[in-house]
Amino acid sequence: MPTETPATPEEPPLSHHEKQAVRMIPFIVGCALFMQMLDSTVVATALPAMAEALDTSVVRMNVAITSYLLAVAVFVPVSGWAADRFGSRRVFLAAVALFTLSSITCALSESLTQLIVSRVVQGLAGAMMVPVGRIILLRKIPKKDLLKAMSFLSMPALFGPIIGPPLGGFLVTYFSWHWIFLINVPVGIAGIFLILRYISDDYPVAPHKLDWPGFLLSAISIAALVSGFEAIGHRALPPLQLIGLIIVGVACALLYVRHARRAEHPIIDLSLLRTPTFAISTLGGNLCRFAVGATPFLLAIMLQVGFGLSPFAAGMITFTSAGGALLMKLAAAPVIDRMGFKRILVVNALLTAVFVALCALFRADTPVWIMAVVLVIGGFFRSLQFTAVNTLAYADLCSAQMSRASSFSATAQQLGISVGVACAAVTLNLSMSWRGGAELDLVDIMWGFVVIGLITASSVFSFMKLDPAAGANLRKNR
Repeated sequence: MPTETPATPEEPPLSHHEKQAVRMIPFIVGCALFMQMLDSTVVATALPAMAEALDTSVVRMNVAITSYLLAVAVFVPVSGWAADRFGSRRVFLAAVALFTLSSITCALSESLTQLIVSRVVQGLAGAMMVPVGRIILLRKIPKKDLLKAMSFLSMPALFGPIIGPPLGGFLVTYFSWHWIFLINVPVGIAGIFLILRYISDDYPVAPHKLDWPGFLLSAISIAALVSGFEAIGHRALPPLQLIGLIIVGVACALLYVRHARRAEHPIIDLSLLRTPTFAISTLGGNLCRFAVGATPFLLAIMLQVGFGLSPFAAGMITFTSAGGALLMKLAAAPVIDRMGFKRILVVNALLTAVFVALCALFRADTPVWIMAVVLVIGGFFRSLQFTAVNTLAYADLCSAQMSRASSFSATAQQLGISVGVACAAVTLNLSMSWRGGAELDLVDIMWGFVVIGLITASSVFSFMKLDPAAGANLRKNR
């Protein structure tokens, strides 16, 4: 006779306030992510105006961007330890408050030095804010509701880079560069209020000390690699210095791997890669994530340099892909719930790659509506892909692993976006060298989109290794 499977004990019903909190947490964390993503992209548009106001050159002003990115990259690995050591709610609240205050000091800066110091502090706060917010979401949201929550959370990561350029151009043109930082203040104040209102306090769960050797090795490696990849994208360093940075970054990464195998509590826990869903989501997801960094970079060059459009006009065209991301918000959870993670990730990776590559066909006389359609549909598929991959990564992890997994994922994502820009920039340079050209041409940008599309498509080989039932515990219609 068939034996009966013992019934799984039901979770106790949530109170009205707890139900409100479950609904609000994705919104609160999503606002923090939007604030960080917007801030990291909006500054680029304001560099000329800021350089003039602070009496310096545009080239030197670029340090305001790199100092922020480096601070985020270096301190992201610490976020998981900080959440466990001091409590995730406390760290999240402090990070949002510090990000808001440092935004004010950025706006009040009267010299480049003051601005750089404020940007480093802002980067430190951003490194804590988003990963720790994600830890709260992963711990508080039941797994049956995680797909819907992550669907909402993935939106700001796609909106920020798209909205940043046109918003920055609008604020600088019609107000002043100070407002690109001051727009964070009302969002930050609202975030602090909502955290205090809806997120319950928790308590430290990891009394162990910070892995200082691991932190130093990871910090040097990540800083060197991110700096190197950024320099490739902007041609900011001579070749020998660039190669030296990459070598230092890779060497420290290898030393860290050796250290992590021996350390009791490594700052980046490589043992998480033994969980297939996390490992495949991290690798395949980062191959797809190349498009997040590279596509806005290539579109900006194509529309402004190739087609001669103003930054604001170019930004308004790229903004249309946010429409696809918005449509995804309504469709992602039901589609994934019905079709399953493996099928979605395999098929959708190819569709995402196709619509990245289709941008290579844009020409100066291409109607705007055709470009908009391609970008809207591409934004939909790209956003659907990240909703699926970001949710699946945590499917088979327990609550105690969430903090380490969140910091690991955030570190990998930071590197993935930087590598994507670097790959696009290297492709442009190789194409120019191949045809013997001294100036950038549309054919060079075309090859950039094709290469990024092929890299995105290669993620299929990773996703095909998934078990057909992967993520079944996250689906209601399984």
